[in-house]
Amino acid sequence: MLDDDRVRADTPGCVSGPGPGPVFLDSAGSSLPPRVVTDTVVAHLRRESEIGGYRAANERLDDLAEVKTAIGALINAAPESIALSDSATRSWADFFYSVPLAAGDRILVSEADYASNAIAALQRARATGATVEKIPSDGSGQIDLDALAALVDERVKLVSVLHAPTNGGLVNPAAEATRIAHSVGALVLLDACQSAGQLPIDVAELGVDALSATGRKWLRGPRGTGFLYLRPELARSMEPARLDLHGAEWTGPDDYRLAPDASRFEFWECDVAGRLGLGAAVRYLLELGPHEVYAAIAARAEHLRKALPEIPGVTVRDLGIRHSGIVSFTVDGVDSVEVRDRLLAQDITVTVSHAGSTLLDMTGRGLRSVVRASPHCFVGFDELDRFVAAVAALRA
Repeated sequence: MLDDDRVRADTPGCVSGPGPGPVFLDSAGSSLPPRVVTDTVVAHLRRESEIGGYRAANERLDDLAEVKTAIGALINAAPESIALSDSATRSWADFFYSVPLAAGDRILVSEADYASNAIAALQRARATGATVEKIPSDGSGQIDLDALAALVDERVKLVSVLHAPTNGGLVNPAAEATRIAHSVGALVLLDACQSAGQLPIDVAELGVDALSATGRKWLRGPRGTGFLYLRPELARSMEPARLDLHGAEWTGPDDYRLAPDASRFEFWECDVAGRLGLGAAVRYLLELGPHEVYAAIAARAEHLRKALPEIPGVTVRDLGIRHSGIVSFTVDGVDSVEVRDRLLAQDITVTVSHAGSTLLDMTGRGLRSVVRASPHCFVGFDELDRFVAAVAALRA
């Protein structure tokens, strides 16, 4: 059982002064870090100011290595199969742009795929002569596995699977989609930007070839952090589209040798303080118990999915059979941005997901935007009820 009092005490953003206090519902954007994360980052920045960045980093080499160990424990992966980066988008793109493509090759993207992924796919298709095609959704909104099976052939080189979209509570059947893609030899790149830290992830069970994730959302790490997982064979054999003296060694005037593992996808220059903070965030999650945290997030999201539809004029827009901690909704007659801003005036933080972020899905459903509430485990149920009452007051 999760210790709610401890979690809130560890989260400075939960501390309130006079009045009802803040309600933070944007962990799908950039969550509130626990105190240990902030302390870790600030302590390293102070150390850099005392002795310089190089010496400060050299003092923490073992701790930096432990960041990958912690991430590996969370997703059931060897540390050598993990590359650290500055974002989920960077991680996704680093892998995607390294997949060889030629004229006639096919790239498949999820209907709920994120704009950055789709733009990258379209750019490479224009440059190589490959094509980008949408994987149909079934009646629930998740990937239509039968349609995917009918769609794949030996020309499919990569399938982009979005684990959990940015604009709602859908969770796609990633393992099943991966098995179908692998049946024709296609690579699977799983975008776990919105699932890492709030849903169980076991890369061995999922079977994916690569996975990208961010630190700043459900993991509660610093901004400017993320990681890429590669299937061990790919971590040892795949050549990144870009290299520096960290990802490869210059062995002769006309030759270089790649790093022996996923670190070939890393660059030498990085935010050391941020990476140490990411490690602190993952270790904090492991210490709390990931499944306890996942259950707490799911319970809070389910509380909102039951309460919000009871308000006249409020429609929950989440798709799928299995749901994540993101709850999306609209309010009749009130623009999503106005909903966000009027709630913010009451110290309630939500965010808006616009159609441009998930163009295929939102256009298909005739939605210009949705309000997104994403409660983490540190949000109390009394705070959720205060949020629900504030939404009801918008209609009144």
